[in-house]
Parts: sequence; C-alpha cells; structure tokens
Amino acid sequence: MTAPIGTTPGPAEAQAEAILQGAGRKIEGRSPGRIAWTRLKRDKIALTGGLVVILLVLMAVFAPIIVHFLGHDPNEFHENLLDPDLGTPKGSFGGMNQHFLLGVEPVNGRDVFSRIVYGSRISLLVAFLAAMVSVVLGSLLGALAGFLGGWIDAAISRVMDLLLAFPQLLFTIALVSVVPDKLWGLTGSGVRMGVLIVVIGFFGWPYIGRIVRGQTISLREREFVDAARSLGAGRGYILIRELLPNLAAPILVYTTLIIPSNILQEAALSFLGAGVKPPTPSWGKMLSDAVSTYQADPTYMVAPGLAIFITVLAFNLFGDGLRDALDPKGS
Repeated sequence: MTAPIGTTPGPAEAQAEAILQGAGRKIEGRSPGRIAWTRLKRDKIALTGGLVVILLVLMAVFAPIIVHFLGHDPNEFHENLLDPDLGTPKGSFGGMNQHFLLGVEPVNGRDVFSRIVYGSRISLLVAFLAAMVSVVLGSLLGALAGFLGGWIDAAISRVMDLLLAFPQLLFTIALVSVVPDKLWGLTGSGVRMGVLIVVIGFFGWPYIGRIVRGQTISLREREFVDAARSLGAGRGYILIRELLPNLAAPILVYTTLIIPSNILQEAALSFLGAGVKPPTPSWGKMLSDAVSTYQADPTYMVAPGLAIFITVLAFNLFGDGLRDALDPKGS
C-alpha cells in the first residue's frame, strides 16, 4: 500500500512498503557451523580463551625464535648471577632484568623464561597427542557400543568401567620406571613422552566413549537412520556417513575440554619424576625443583605455576564457550 501523493507515509506504511520491497529478495539459509560461530562470537570470554590458546600454540611452535631474541639457551648455566653462598639469584624477584625476563633458576642459573617457553612444547605436545588417542578410541568404541548394542555394548561398557577404576597414576609411575632408554626408535625424553602419550590417551578414552555411546543411542532411532536403512544402507555406511557427522559437535567440545586435563596429568607426572628426563624443560619438573628453594626464593615457583594455570584456564574457557555455541539447549 502506497501513501497518497503529497502526504508523508506513517511508520506502519513504511514498514509494509519495506517488507514488500524485500519480498523478492533471495532468502539464504545458515549452516550449523555458521550459526555456532555467530553464537561463539558473542561470548567474549570464550574468544579471549581461544586467543590465549592460539598464542600458546604459536609460542610452542616458534620457541627457538622467541628464545633467540628474548632469552638464552634453556640449558646454559649462569652461575655468575647466583649468590655463591646461598645459591639463590642475585637481585629481587628471582634475578629478573632486561636480559632475563623471568629471572634465573636457583642453584644452576638457567634462564626461567627460556625453559617456560620450551616447556610449553612438552605440555602441549603430550596433551594434544594424548587427546587424539583418546578421541579416536573413544569415538570408535563408543559409537560401536551405542549403535550395535547387545553383547558388544556390554563388553565395551565393562572395559570402560574397568579402565575408569584403574589406578592410572600408580601404573604410569611403575611403567616409566621399567621402560628402557631406547624404545620405538626413540631415546631419552622421547621414550618418556611416548609412554605418557600412550598411557594418558589410553586411560582417557572411556570418558569420551561414554558420551559418544549415549549420543549414539539417542541418534540410532532417528528418522534419518531409518531412512538410510529403508534405502538398503548397511551398518558400516550408517555408522560412518550418518551417525559420526552428527557426533562431531560433542566430540569437538570434549576434545577441547580433555586437553587441559591432559596438561595437568603431564605436569603431575613430571612433578613426581615420571615425566621427561632432565635437562628437557617441563613445567611440572620446574615446580618439583622449586620445592627445595621456594622458602628462600618463591619466585621460581610462580612462573611455571602461572604457566600451567593460564594454559588450563584458557582451554577451559574456550571449551565451555564452544559447548554453549554448539549446544545452546544443553547449557
């Protein structure tokens, strides 16, 4: 409806005219990924956590370049910066200055900043690879248990219960103590890292396996699965082409939440002496070394403690935001 000539159209008439003008426009649908990204962009806390995660990954990848310009060799001793009687760093705050941004270690004088940067490589590498092992095993076995049901579901579920009740920490410490220095083509700290990745990943898959199993049970009776069956699709096709794509969202969310847990496990095992071998830098090992000197100089304990805290917090914030974006009804 158009207003008479010489008169100003009212708000209702202007709105109606705008609707009529836009009626011929093409309506574009939005994919689930685009909708989730729109929700995620509104969560500033989650985006901040994601940005910190990206910076941490970049720090681990470009550790040699960062240390070259801002630090020193992580295994180089600087005894001249230590008090000869007490073995503690000279100056305040652990010997921090423009050359040693986070000070130096007591007793040996190694650059704390360089060891923090290189230590991020160990923590993130173990956490990501162990998460990959957990996700692959948990997604596969959980989907099989939920889709096939019967004795297969019962057997896989009982294995999950067994692994969840198994004393993982004691087993890892005992295993590391008997592992040889050369294994799988690796030596020294490489062997320890391989053992940590396999053990943490293997004992972590039941958590995601339970989630995937429950989601698969709820999806296997949906209409699109019945439609695939009616068209003659086999079990393998339905599982891989129909169910797994619909399980991508919970799997992705759980992956972002299991990584910080793996970081804490690696740090705990390194703190107890079951992590990488010295002199390879590790945040957990740095905390362990600081126990004997924290009363005289607590600064050395603060740096690795903050590194672990910020990393775990960033992953948790990003994981929570991603979960809310992908499944707003479940939040």
